[in-house]
Amino acid sequence: MITFTPTEEQGMLVDAIRRYAENQLRKVAHDADEASEVSDDILAKGWELGLLPGLIPEEYGGYADGPGAVTAALALEELAWGDLSIALKLWTPALFALPILISGTDPQKKTYLPAFCDVECPPATAALIEPRVTFDPWRPATTATRCDDGTVMLEGEKTYVPLADTAERMIVYATDSQTGKVDGYIVERGMAGLEIGERNKLMGIRALPTFALKLAGVRVPEANRLGGEAGTNYAAILNRSRIALGALAVGIARAAFEYARDYAKERVQFGAPIATKQAIAFRLADVAIEIDGARLMVWEAAWHADQGHDLTQPATLVKRYAAKMALFATDSGVQVLGGHGYIREHPVERWLRNARGLVTFDGLAIL
Repeated sequence: MITFTPTEEQGMLVDAIRRYAENQLRKVAHDADEASEVSDDILAKGWELGLLPGLIPEEYGGYADGPGAVTAALALEELAWGDLSIALKLWTPALFALPILISGTDPQKKTYLPAFCDVECPPATAALIEPRVTFDPWRPATTATRCDDGTVMLEGEKTYVPLADTAERMIVYATDSQTGKVDGYIVERGMAGLEIGERNKLMGIRALPTFALKLAGVRVPEANRLGGEAGTNYAAILNRSRIALGALAVGIARAAFEYARDYAKERVQFGAPIATKQAIAFRLADVAIEIDGARLMVWEAAWHADQGHDLTQPATLVKRYAAKMALFATDSGVQVLGGHGYIREHPVERWLRNARGLVTFDGLAIL
């Protein structure tokens, strides 16, 4: 039987993250978007909440007492309610740590995971998205070729790589040139052939620095393949990324809905709040229904992840439905505000810009 009643620990964590989102993220989100950066102090306060260490087992330095996909989904919704771009920046180290936890060998887990349970956030990231119209996350064009000297040569280009300019290491996803299987490879900063390009100039998530990346014959030891000889459980990683994006979509949609709802109650036209107008009321009701539906899909998919079930179908449905829902919710927020919705001092235009990219953000979040 599936139950979504939060445990006491989950409830306490969600409450703490909600306070952080309201008291920290909401207050700086506008300025962070305008300046395309957010202070390290805000990120440090978010790291102190201990969300990522709470997903890592005790044997690797964390304090997880079981699977944490549902917990992460609850937390990511609250973070995105605060601000999507800052949430993605805060969660970037998980793009390295959680794939190690999901698919790494025991030596890889023991080597890398303890650093993510420390008092400071380690600079690490992952590279999946590629700069081409035909990009398919299931078939990256970046190639991995095994060499006779015990190394693997990586060739290709990536983009939307968060915090690549400061990351000490990253996981690069590439297709084996012989088998066609997709694996992740741990690439250290400064390796020959690794070139960090310019920062992407994006329509949304502007407080998250993302970069282009070129791999020109980067050679990594075969031991750096995520999962070792068995290879990477890439399907689990990509599917859990899509569920995480669904949780973020619910958070940003909820923010837009609540703002538009409150505005409609306060905005008076022709002697009555516009919330009493049938067109506005019905639109807000439709948004509320869509948010609840998407949230349940996210929770169910996260529950399947915690149970170890195959995730391809629920994750695919979540990503498609939640991304469309978030766009509908944020666009509705702009429309409810009318001319005010187009003014940058109101957050709904920022939420619409951020939500527009969710459909393309494979690999930018994970749970």
